[in-house]
Amino acid sequence: MNTLDLTPLYRSTVGFDRVANLLDSALRANQTSAGYPPYNIELTGESTYSITIAVAGFTREELDIQVENGTLTVAGKKNKADDQKQYLYQGIATRSFERKFNLADYVRVEGAEMENGLLTIQLVKEIPEAMKPRKIEIGQNTAIEQK
Repeated sequence: MNTLDLTPLYRSTVGFDRVANLLDSALRANQTSAGYPPYNIELTGESTYSITIAVAGFTREELDIQVENGTLTVAGKKNKADDQKQYLYQGIATRSFERKFNLADYVRVEGAEMENGLLTIQLVKEIPEAMKPRKIEIGQNTAIEQK
């Protein structure tokens, strides 16, 4: 299946444009993504997540992390200074990349760390108090006096 027709979704729903756009972009990303660099998405707590990306061969200065309109973008651009080396075999891929992650509502990036060739990005889902479930107490109905 190369394409997914979302026309029925647009015809029968109102206000779900973002969901349809997410589905469409996810399908397009799967078709164009070569799987580089490899990554893990981990649930680390009740409302915390981490994304770990294998960025062997990249320095902190060669990586760029941005969040815009609910999309986390991680890009790596290798400096050309290392092109002077003559390799007999080069098995470590250090090509430039751009990896995008769509974030759910109320998910924010808390920070990023890099250790041993792994970039880890911490995410937190903070639901506003007004959106959290709340218990509604059932009150007593007071009788209305009749005259």
